[in-house]
Amino acid sequence: MTLGQQTFLWLQHLLPKSLLTRLAGAFARRSIPLLTPWIVRRFIRAYGVNMQEAAQPDPAAYPTFNAFFTRPLRTGARPLAAPPALLCPCDGVVSEAGSLDGDRLLQAKGVTYTAAQLLGDASLAEAYRGGSFTTLYLAPCDYHRVHMPADGMLESMGYLPGSLYSVNPSTVAARADLFARNERVVSTFLGAGGRFSMVLVGAMIVGGIRTPWAGRVTPRSAEPWKLAVDTGLFCARGSEMGTFELGSTVILLFPPGRVRLNDDLTPGRKVRFGEAIGAVFEADEPLR
Repeated sequence: MTLGQQTFLWLQHLLPKSLLTRLAGAFARRSIPLLTPWIVRRFIRAYGVNMQEAAQPDPAAYPTFNAFFTRPLRTGARPLAAPPALLCPCDGVVSEAGSLDGDRLLQAKGVTYTAAQLLGDASLAEAYRGGSFTTLYLAPCDYHRVHMPADGMLESMGYLPGSLYSVNPSTVAARADLFARNERVVSTFLGAGGRFSMVLVGAMIVGGIRTPWAGRVTPRSAEPWKLAVDTGLFCARGSEMGTFELGSTVILLFPPGRVRLNDDLTPGRKVRFGEAIGAVFEADEPLR
């Protein structure tokens, strides 16, 4: 850990992360004439946001900063790779990807954590022992809706309370078990390749996480909870499954032998929703 990483982590220990996050979320959801359009334009310039990809390219058309930040894409902006491709679920940067070492995932070089810690469910974690994972970081400039990487029937969704450390690369490298410490939403699906889970990780200044079937999920409570879901809720590949109200991280978990990730899915690589990041194989189809 570098001195700069240590200092940044120490500052986060001291900050009232939950209070700052709630205030940021409240501000982002509020319409403030003149100020909101000014902030949106400044943000676009500062982060180089490509508004031509947005369904509504006019910055002045967004009543709140949150409406701008969670803006949908225009039709055709992200064509989907054809099956059996495993779709990238979001725009972002690859943090890590590969195979689980038993039940351990790589967070950063020399830093690991367990699937059981991440999912809050040791039984569910067993399904992914020796399987595959990928961790994707969404920067402020990215499109912040998250989509299905493959077809799946929603089996369960749960909320796990936690801290709200930043998930930028510096903190990821410095804070042990970061993704298992922060608040997160775990959604598990049943698909042709078997069970898979998507974990949406909260972070400091992330004002909320939403799903189409539960609405705004975070911040919700100080206790873990599970949503009683209709087991008939089918989510097609490419369909929306979540939204970050400010940027964070998505982690995908797959069982062994059902997914082959692309070899070029390496740390630091920029990815976009809809592109192929691997291939999915049905339960009776051998992995190639």
